[in-house]
Amino acid sequence: MSLWELFIIAVGLSMDAFAVSICKGLSVGRVSPRHALTCGVWFGGFQALMPAIGWLLGTRFQTLITTVDHWIAFVLLCIIGGNMVRESFGDEEEEVSASFSPAAMLPLAVATSIDALAIGVTFAFLSVDIGPAVGFIGCTTLVLSAIGVWVGGFFGDRWKAPAERFGGIVLILMGCKILLEHLGILVL
Repeated sequence: MSLWELFIIAVGLSMDAFAVSICKGLSVGRVSPRHALTCGVWFGGFQALMPAIGWLLGTRFQTLITTVDHWIAFVLLCIIGGNMVRESFGDEEEEVSASFSPAAMLPLAVATSIDALAIGVTFAFLSVDIGPAVGFIGCTTLVLSAIGVWVGGFFGDRWKAPAERFGGIVLILMGCKILLEHLGILVL
């Protein structure tokens, strides 16, 4: 997997955290660097941890399903991306607490990184060098989450849905690319 492909996946995965960070920025009266750093560290840390766990699980089962690994990667990425796009069109308002305490941040970090667990399983099938990959995903999410807090404080709620929609479309396209490359239809 190229650095460019990894970057696209990292940005796609970080869009949930970015959207929640925007909401966190909206929830505080005045955004500070501490708020941005707190969101970045929590979300970036979990976005790095979850694919590592998924990769460990995936490597355990890799030999059993190598003949269909490209289909698994395609389906997982399309389900995750499709769900993100669907949620971006939802009308329900998400309540996000103004607290940046561990009790408030832990559930948000876990919820925004569940998709990354599935990506980690996909990485096992694609034989990705997991150390640099999870570091890159974590750092990308850290930066985008910190930016999201500032965006939330400055622009407001109108960027949340487009961010989720963009991330979902990116993941679906990556799933299609993996499948088409394996089937020999797309050669890059």
